[in-house]
Amino acid sequence: MIHVILVIHLILAVSIIGLVLIQRSEGGGLGIGGGGLGGLASPQSTASVLTRATGICAALFFMTSLTLGVMSGHNSPKSISDHLEKMTVSQEAAPAEEAKGEADKAETPSVPVAE
Repeated sequence: MIHVILVIHLILAVSIIGLVLIQRSEGGGLGIGGGGLGGLASPQSTASVLTRATGICAALFFMTSLTLGVMSGHNSPKSISDHLEKMTVSQEAAPAEEAKGEADKAETPSVPVAE
C-alpha cells in the first residue's frame, strides 16, 4: 500500500513542477506587472484552469505526504525509551562476547614476536 501512495506522491510532484512551469508569469514579484491596484480585479488575475489544477495537486501532495508520514511511523518504536531499551539490551550482550574474544586473543599475539 505504501508503494502505491509513494508512486502517486511522485506523480503529483512532477505534475506540480510541470503546471508551475507552464503558467504565464505576471511579473508581480519584480514590480513589472503593470500597474498597482487596477489589475487586482481584472480578468487576468482570476484563477485560471492551471492555477486551480496546481492548487488541487498541491492539496493532494500535502495529503499524500501526511499519509506517508503516518504509515512510516507505524514501523518505528513508539517512544524514545523503547528505542533506548533495545539499545541497552544489545549492549549488555556485547561485553560478554568481547570478553570471550579477548581471552582468545591473549593466547595468540596479533603481532609476530621476535625470538
